[in-house]
Amino acid sequence: MKAMVEDVSVNIIRLVLCRLEGKVAVITGGASGIGKRTAEVFAQHGAKVVIADIQDELGHSVAESIGPSTCCYVHCDVTDEDQVKNAIHRAVETYGKLDIMFNNAGIADPNKHRIIDNDKADFERVLAVNVTGTIIIYFINYNLCY
Repeated sequence: MKAMVEDVSVNIIRLVLCRLEGKVAVITGGASGIGKRTAEVFAQHGAKVVIADIQDELGHSVAESIGPSTCCYVHCDVTDEDQVKNAIHRAVETYGKLDIMFNNAGIADPNKHRIIDNDKADFERVLAVNVTGTIIIYFINYNLCY
């Protein structure tokens, strides 16, 4: 009975891990941090990955370490609609489709002791990447699908 339970457990784990097999993902902010690790895990589980980031040297390095048959890098500033479209087109041109769009790009400014020490330009830059960039990606994907 114990062997049967272990076989079922192994099969369930395999099923869960194979959910990414054959999928294609674009990961914004994929050159470092959570995005980098996500790209690695997606690739380990069978996905093809396009890393979309503004950190060119890191992005190319991560793509190379994952493997050129599984991963590629494209420069992409999520606040620029044309660069987001280019990242999506790169996924489709390279791998034939796009299944997953992981909107991971984000920034934060260093904490300042007093609110008056912040300036408007820094605040607007954070909003452009963290909010507007996500909305741009959503609308582009929506328009491509419908």
